[in-house]
Amino acid sequence: MASAAGTRPLDGVRVIELTSERCALAGKLLADMGADVIVVEPPGGSPMRAYEPFAGDSPDPESALWWWHYNTSKRSVVADLDSAEGAGDFRRLVSTSDVVIEAEPLGRLAALGLDWSQLGRAVPSAAADAAQTSPDASGRNERLIWVSITHNGRQRSDPPATDLTVLAEGGPAWSCGYDDHTIPPVRGGGNQGLQMACHYAVATLMAALLWREDSGRGQLIDVSMLATANVTCEFATYFWLNQQIDVQRQTGRHALPQISEPTQVRCADGRWLNTGVPPRRGPEFAVLAEWVAELDLTDQCPYTELLKLGEGYELIDILHLDADPLGAEVFGAGRDTINFLAERLGAHELFVGLQAKGLACGIVYSPEEMLADEHFVARGFPVEIDHDGTAVTYPGAPYQFSATPWRATRAPRLGEHQDLLAD
Repeated sequence: MASAAGTRPLDGVRVIELTSERCALAGKLLADMGADVIVVEPPGGSPMRAYEPFAGDSPDPESALWWWHYNTSKRSVVADLDSAEGAGDFRRLVSTSDVVIEAEPLGRLAALGLDWSQLGRAVPSAAADAAQTSPDASGRNERLIWVSITHNGRQRSDPPATDLTVLAEGGPAWSCGYDDHTIPPVRGGGNQGLQMACHYAVATLMAALLWREDSGRGQLIDVSMLATANVTCEFATYFWLNQQIDVQRQTGRHALPQISEPTQVRCADGRWLNTGVPPRRGPEFAVLAEWVAELDLTDQCPYTELLKLGEGYELIDILHLDADPLGAEVFGAGRDTINFLAERLGAHELFVGLQAKGLACGIVYSPEEMLADEHFVARGFPVEIDHDGTAVTYPGAPYQFSATPWRATRAPRLGEHQDLLAD
């Protein structure tokens, strides 16, 4: 995995990905970091090529935006795993690769002789150990790391599942929604149920690559989509495990057993801002009071004296405000002051001002506004990817490497790199 200056972090790592919406993000993250990710598509192409929307006016498997986004920097080959020829092609690819990523239904690959147990490291059985013999490693890639993403993990059932059902069964949907509980829970957008599993897959894969540097051996990584969703639903699971208490979903706020104060505020220009957690520490009350003064609004602000009291607090414990009535009043004054400013300032001005003073908040952006935000632009987050002479804007990487730059290229056309099967 060592990289020379100027190369990408995963240059030299070859990954075989069996196309699936469940594991596509994992392959993308690796490919954009330099891994040679070869996505294996069935005859006719990946189902993702048919997902709307399309870049053009009519459906085209080469212009599906879903396919474009989740398959940057990869190469594509077509193989029918159910045929002897396609199975042989897959085995040859695996034999020269470092990693396999797949999200196939349990049992499918094993029935074809193409699973980890047939192609990966031969694991000695108890009987083999007793006889001091080695298992047959014929045709196996002993250094292969195999990442399997399934609903419940490989030791349990693998029922049909979608992004929505994973979020619902795993728990995050319980915590997402509005203060009005007559309104059903709200599904998280952006394929979160799928992407959680992919992020865990990539993190554990990195650890396996490091372990292989010393051991020389590959291993199986078994990722449960249900488990990843459950451990990613913030406080909900842990409140239940520790106290058998359900959290309550709240608009734009942490789901907690108790109902907290609303944090959404409509600003002078009609736009919305989430104020987050208002001041809790002395310096935070001080900078807020200073900003009110800078705006020449001190005489109009009814919370000035409470802000001065706030400057004397090391920390206001917001979980125990009932035991500190004065602290509760001071804490409320911080929030009320931000609401006071919202009545007089536009959402962007309030957002930038609070952030500059170290107070957490978030303006409600549309996707196109987010990409145009000066912070993201300065960081180089929107990137232009060449599509055969046409530049297309994509979201870039949320991380930067000082010596091994991130770089992405367009998603492959169907079977664009079929010659790899002839190598």
